[in-house]
Amino acid sequence: MKKLTIAMTTLLLVTLLATTAFAWGRGWGRGPGAAYCNGPEDRAFSQLNLTAEQTAKIKALREVHLKDVTPLREKVFSKRNELRILWLKDNPDEAKILAVQKEMRALRDQLADKRTSHRLAAFKVLTPEQQQKMQAFRSGSGKGRGAGFGWSPRGGAGPGPGFGRGNW
Repeated sequence: MKKLTIAMTTLLLVTLLATTAFAWGRGWGRGPGAAYCNGPEDRAFSQLNLTAEQTAKIKALREVHLKDVTPLREKVFSKRNELRILWLKDNPDEAKILAVQKEMRALRDQLADKRTSHRLAAFKVLTPEQQQKMQAFRSGSGKGRGAGFGWSPRGGAGPGPGFGRGNW
């Protein structure tokens, strides 16, 4: 009877621990994939009355851009994990850490350059009137209160549907 009680207690304990581990889940990670986020530029584009041809061109540019930056983003995530592992060592190697950080900066610079090229290419698809509207969105002079919480010199206070950051 004593062995049965110990076995049942052990089984119950293992079940409780396993249930807790499965309930914990993945947490607030970066998610299942690198999908495009609907940012302020999408809201701005939706208000520009784009023609079907313009929409198709911008969509094609976006798809090419995502194909182009996905490998770089994956390298950045890989380097971030590598850096985390280097920091977790008992005796972190300063030279290795600095080298990985330098590689990450280079990758981020490449991503920023590609993002700028993509934005400029999308901007060239627009008519002059649409370009003026887009510049108004970018400068934060659009309608609404900023994109975030708190006071902003561009967008007022509190959350709102505006484009306070001007980062399209």
